[in-house]
Amino acid sequence: MRPPATPRERSVPEPAPGPEATDGSHRAAPTPPDAPETAEGTGATSDPAPRAAQEPPTPAASPEPPTTVSRKQAAKAAATSPDPTTERSPEPPTATATQPPTATASDPVTAASQESAATASEEASVRPGRAATARAHHPTTREPSTTLAPTTAPAPTTPEPSGSAPEPPVTDLSDLAPAAWPARAAAAWPALPLLVALALWVYATRHTDVSALDDFGLVSALHPTFWAGLAVLTAGFWFTVRDRRRPGAWSLAYVLVLLVMERATQALLYPTPLYAWAWKHDAVIDHLLTSGGLQGADRLGDMAVYDQWPGFFAAQAALVRLLGVDNAAMYMAWWPLVSSVLLLLPLLLIYRTFTEDRRLIWTAVWLFCVGNWVGQDYFSPQSVAFALHLGVLAVVLRRYGRSGGPHGRQGQAVWTVLLSVLVTAIVVSHQLTPGMLVVTLVALALTRRYRDWVPAVTTVVIFLAWCLTAALPFLSAAMPDMIRSIGDIGANVETGYGTTPTGTGAVATSWAARLLSGSVLLLALAGVVRQRVLRHRALPLLLVAAAPLPMFAASSYGSEMIFRVLMFMLPGAAFFAAAALLPKVRTLAADAAARDTAPPSPATRARPRRVPLPALPRPRYGVWVPLLVLLAGTLAFVPSYSGKDRVNYFPPREVALVQQLFDQAPDDSLVVAANRNYPLAYEQYWRVDHYWFLDDDRRHVDEIVRDPATVLARDMAAVEPPARAYFLLTRGQTANSEMNGQLDRAQLDRIRESVASSPAFELVAENDGGVLYVLTPAS
Repeated sequence: MRPPATPRERSVPEPAPGPEATDGSHRAAPTPPDAPETAEGTGATSDPAPRAAQEPPTPAASPEPPTTVSRKQAAKAAATSPDPTTERSPEPPTATATQPPTATASDPVTAASQESAATASEEASVRPGRAATARAHHPTTREPSTTLAPTTAPAPTTPEPSGSAPEPPVTDLSDLAPAAWPARAAAAWPALPLLVALALWVYATRHTDVSALDDFGLVSALHPTFWAGLAVLTAGFWFTVRDRRRPGAWSLAYVLVLLVMERATQALLYPTPLYAWAWKHDAVIDHLLTSGGLQGADRLGDMAVYDQWPGFFAAQAALVRLLGVDNAAMYMAWWPLVSSVLLLLPLLLIYRTFTEDRRLIWTAVWLFCVGNWVGQDYFSPQSVAFALHLGVLAVVLRRYGRSGGPHGRQGQAVWTVLLSVLVTAIVVSHQLTPGMLVVTLVALALTRRYRDWVPAVTTVVIFLAWCLTAALPFLSAAMPDMIRSIGDIGANVETGYGTTPTGTGAVATSWAARLLSGSVLLLALAGVVRQRVLRHRALPLLLVAAAPLPMFAASSYGSEMIFRVLMFMLPGAAFFAAAALLPKVRTLAADAAARDTAPPSPATRARPRRVPLPALPRPRYGVWVPLLVLLAGTLAFVPSYSGKDRVNYFPPREVALVQQLFDQAPDDSLVVAANRNYPLAYEQYWRVDHYWFLDDDRRHVDEIVRDPATVLARDMAAVEPPARAYFLLTRGQTANSEMNGQLDRAQLDRIRESVASSPAFELVAENDGGVLYVLTPAS
């Protein structure tokens, strides 16, 4: 007699009978009235066996799939049932208690007596190849049954030795390893939005014409597929970053593609570098390469300030020689992309100091990238100094806090040396960044967590040492104006003459930038209110965001202080703004407490990791509204960042016209122009003087507008031969004057016509980029 089936045997399906079993032994066995229900809560039919043997088999209209029992349910049944090997039930055997070894606990009892089961087993052992082949090609074949119960799963393909029970197959589908290709496809689905976005971007760059920009700059010139690509990229990033099982490499890939689309588009579309200030910095580097050293104000005048903060320019001069190029203009068009990528490492270090929640970290990085529209990522000392500023904050937050870092304060001397190097690089490169760094470090030192004055004191000492030595000539001359501006917040944030957006395009792009910055700050405030855990755990980042605000009272910084304050606030503000878009965030302290109180079970750790296929979430507030906010901010970056490209872009013909001027200008010559917004404006500034009449007193500007040729000839008459005096008016000067509230096109055209008709001036060169006149010697 066969012993009662073990729980493991009860959870194994019975093998389907082969074609030789034609005696009806495969039909359902009778079920006593007191037989227990299956896992699904239903029992088998209670028709007696003789009736089932007399009636012809009736094939089921649609066979139901077999019901399986998971390993957890089988283990629970085994734990609550008596051991069948030591205890025998006195009741007559039922289909559930004494079913053959291949019957499952969840299927109804099928018609298979022990004799027919033994016969089928012997036949299977005699013909293992045939049975295995039939099961391999027809794994779901079921024989007709006289009952409504579903048939059992097929038998395993491995043949059993003759006279032994067949090995029970695996019936729980969760125990089976997932197929290779679905798992790989599910893991790689974030690549699809990336590839689509890149394809749309490439198509847009090939079909965008920048030869005739209007007041909206690049916004109106871009092909519509560019906007579609940004939308696809943003949506793909949001659905990827919300899935905690996705590795951070996918989020990094999305951020890098975002930077390429937003920072490299101009480098691909425009044949010449943007920004007159970038051309100016190229001239400073050229001066260092030409002179071979630093010079004072007696030789350079106002441009000597760059020789008193030469860190960035000296490094770029060395890079020019290392690369073997003619000048920095060969690569400075790509500098916005390079400087933006440099910010990623310190940003990640700062954010990972407070959380390991990848959703929060990468959403904050995304918001930082789209919120950094100020334009200081161009070829400038500020771009490098800002990256170094974040590097110093990363070192301080991770190594100088009471709970920062797994090794505590060990090796702090090494980190102090690194800190000193970074601070020195900042101090010798830029004037404003050391002040922003000092106020931030002092704010951190006032907290209990970072009550270490070493970083702040180190920064102050290095800053003062440089100001009292190399930078003393400039500070001595500028100190009276700096003292007068302290406390005058209204004047410091006011935009002066020549910096007021004028025209529909300029006003629209200006408001887009304001709304973008305001939205990020409002989201940051909402994150502080909504995520209570961050108010305490991430308090240092809140101080980083608030510390630059007092700089409004220090200086106007050439009417740019409000933009610089926004930029230095952005790292902290982006972190809390990202927290406002997520349902619940985690901090390092909260994660540690959760691990201590509820460690993960071994079963959970042993479960194979599966990446689900992408699926659109249900329409709810927590998914779609943050996505729309993120999409709006990403799209708003383009007009905020590229809306003034009519001012900042100089066509090749304009560059050639200005280059012709400096190629023929003798030493000590004078160049008179409306403003400094043209390429090569500071070219050879150590031997050629410049005068921009729109920077002069407003009364003198009005005199030039009333009688242009006469007043300009009088201003230029002081130049002595062999030097020459040139009048230059270009497309870039006209665009800057129109869009920033100086002179309109009609007034500038009147000046141009007056000079052209005056006998005191002689035409030197003219093209669609501008005109160049020289004052005649007789005049």
